[in-house]
Amino acid sequence: MNWLHLVSYFFGGVFLANAVPHFVSGVMGRPFQTPFAKPSGKGLSSSPVNVSWGFANFAFAYLLLVRVGNFELGSIDCIVPFAVGALLISLFSARHFGELHGGINPERL
Repeated sequence: MNWLHLVSYFFGGVFLANAVPHFVSGVMGRPFQTPFAKPSGKGLSSSPVNVSWGFANFAFAYLLLVRVGNFELGSIDCIVPFAVGALLISLFSARHFGELHGGINPERL
């Protein structure tokens, strides 16, 4: 398998996992961070901005997963980079937002 396809599937997993919290927060009418928030990295964006950002992430994931190479759900070669990308961005987000919004700080444990 072409290594560029593996990189594409990895980032497809990243974008797909990142789309979910933005889209869900936006649909629920709750503000959430986006790259467009002020101050960057700390402020919150409105729910319409989050729906738009989540939808854009879904579109990027589609392009990277479906339009590059031949992504097959039954192929371990395709699923592993996708799953690793989704897992890494999810763990990063859990840690970042947990610390930012008063979650448990792992250093205190």
